[in-house]
Amino acid sequence: MATKAVIKDSDFIQGFSASLVDDYLSAKNYVKDVPTQSLLHIRSFTHKLTELLGQDKHLVFSSPNLYDRIEQLNQKRLIDVKTTRALHRLRADGNRGAHPEKYHLTQEQLLALAQKSIKDVLALVEHLYPKVAGQNPPEYQYEASDSVTVKDLCYRAVMEDDPKAQYLVGISLKTKALMLKDQELSWADQADDVLVEHGELTNNVSAKAADTFARAAYWFALAAPKNMEALYEHGVALIHGYQGAPDIVKGEQAIASAAEAGVVNAMALLGYFYLVGSESLDQDLQLAQQYLQRAADGEQAEAMANLGVLHYQRNDLAQAYHFINKAAQAGYPHAQYHLALMLANGDGCTRDPIVSEYWMAEAAEQGQLDAMFMRAQHMLNDDNAFGSDLTQAEHYLREMIKYGHSVPAMIELSMALADGILGRIDVVGAAALLNLARRHANEKEADIIEPLWRSLALQVDKVLEVTEDPAEIHSLKRAQTLLA
Repeated sequence: MATKAVIKDSDFIQGFSASLVDDYLSAKNYVKDVPTQSLLHIRSFTHKLTELLGQDKHLVFSSPNLYDRIEQLNQKRLIDVKTTRALHRLRADGNRGAHPEKYHLTQEQLLALAQKSIKDVLALVEHLYPKVAGQNPPEYQYEASDSVTVKDLCYRAVMEDDPKAQYLVGISLKTKALMLKDQELSWADQADDVLVEHGELTNNVSAKAADTFARAAYWFALAAPKNMEALYEHGVALIHGYQGAPDIVKGEQAIASAAEAGVVNAMALLGYFYLVGSESLDQDLQLAQQYLQRAADGEQAEAMANLGVLHYQRNDLAQAYHFINKAAQAGYPHAQYHLALMLANGDGCTRDPIVSEYWMAEAAEQGQLDAMFMRAQHMLNDDNAFGSDLTQAEHYLREMIKYGHSVPAMIELSMALADGILGRIDVVGAAALLNLARRHANEKEADIIEPLWRSLALQVDKVLEVTEDPAEIHSLKRAQTLLA
């Protein structure tokens, strides 16, 4: 009996649709060394797949936005629930790839996300094969690709003077630098007993981040004359001073040129400059709307959110809700938080506390600091919460402290640890957090901290008077030292 032939995964995608092969192979090739680029190709693949799924029924999409396209296919019953969820998952992964720093992703997490997305693509194509190709899916074998490594890109960038390769080397370095910066922030404030050790680590990481930003800026500048995406990044590098002193005016000029060339991120940023005014550009709401709308049409979620802000400022709440809702649906955490507030208050929409809570939770899960704080407070202050698992609330507060250096989060977590709300009493942890909060507090926050400080110090003194447990005495004396 003949053995059934097993084809390569690239041939499997080719048999499904030739229009998707290039994005699939690019996503695979970049997955190891430039995972951000891999995830952007996953998003492009998903966009083309929605087009393919609407072709047979001659569906004319009412919006270029990927979320809207998926929902239109779903509403027309052209895709099932499993496909809808899978498409939205790939869309969300693509968004994270575009801005990994906003989701506090490490290099390892970004790589894992890109690898998972490749597998999700294959699983979705396998599910859709009978519908699109009219036959059962053939057996296929995933074949490791000759990945486009940073070494390969550097060869093309240096020896072949390839602007696209130069841009991608810059993107790889910028992503690494942003993650190092995140790491630096997460170590910047620690309890006194680890300040010295982590202070050294922070200085190390800070120096590496600065050096990596500078190298990224070099490649962007080299590619900028021939690659408009690189020109945009060159502008950002100038504004933020990747190679030393910022040159804001020159940076804004580069971004404006990239915007005129149709770079979506450049149009979004230029629209924001016109929205709020900048170093070289006066506020101009008409131009702001023009550039933000063009960027929003290109599925730039931050531009959608800023269009919502523009309409909110004009007191056109219905339009503000429309654009903030679209940005939230596109996966932008800040828009999800503001959508939750609008739904809670009924601003430009029907008041809906249940849907508001959903979007607040969604924003918190994606690392939006204000949403995390509101969720944590809600959990800790819920009358029915005592005795329940409040791990999530503690996680949110610690993430706010780690990435946002939030004094209110330090105070909230300190009180929870001192009062045993989290299922344990940790006076050392509570004292360390109050100590940290005091160092960062403004005048109003300092007024809140002082009575809590005295109360905790009194609590420690009273327990020391009665306890005979050596371990507890050691902890309490440590707390005393922190509160001295």
